[in-house]
Amino acid sequence: MRLLIILFLSLCCLSCDQFIIPAQETTKTSQIATVTEQKAKKEEAIKSKREFPLLTSDNAMDFFKDFEKEHKENKVRIMTDFGNIDILLYNTTKYHRANFIFLTKQGYFDDTQFYRIVENFIIQGGSTDDSKVIKKRKKIGKYLLPKDIKPNLRHVRGTISMPSKDIDNPHKMASPYQFFIVQKKDGAHHLNGDYTVFGKVIKGMHVVDEISKQPTDNSEWPIHNVYIRKVEILD
Repeated sequence: MRLLIILFLSLCCLSCDQFIIPAQETTKTSQIATVTEQKAKKEEAIKSKREFPLLTSDNAMDFFKDFEKEHKENKVRIMTDFGNIDILLYNTTKYHRANFIFLTKQGYFDDTQFYRIVENFIIQGGSTDDSKVIKKRKKIGKYLLPKDIKPNLRHVRGTISMPSKDIDNPHKMASPYQFFIVQKKDGAHHLNGDYTVFGKVIKGMHVVDEISKQPTDNSEWPIHNVYIRKVEILD
């Protein structure tokens, strides 16, 4: 009789263990499903908060075509530790103007740098190795702008123009995050036809001249960082 009772209790314990295991597996599966669902909702929430699409070379021109119709601002101020540089953006190069206004409104240029300085030639800005700026760029998108050459807009002193991407870019499509200002007194006319002039300095060329005097290394990067503290829209 005692043997039968022991055998009965053993069978009960075995049955309980077999019952508990599936319950634990079900709980684990349910937790995974919940985490996956929460992640999907979070990604959807981030996506829904975007005020503009992730820009690519396929959709950028259509985006700026619509953007420039509603955003007519054409004057900006570049703030540096050397002083302010006021820029007039040309309406005739509307996509490049719209691009610069758009990036300004996104706060992209804030804390970037004049990262290339060639005295008696140009100062080039809009880039940096700061991780925060790199994240901004990643959020905005990866795209290029086609050249928009106007015969009457030439690389005279004080013009603002857009450089091209160096790699795999035979048509010299413009790099939208960067710009350069011609500092040379006689201009840089050998650049005409290759790069899009889209604005000019209307105040603060003495600041451009002072920045151009800063010492650089062999790669034309200033030894002491020249920060663009902020770019703001004036009008």
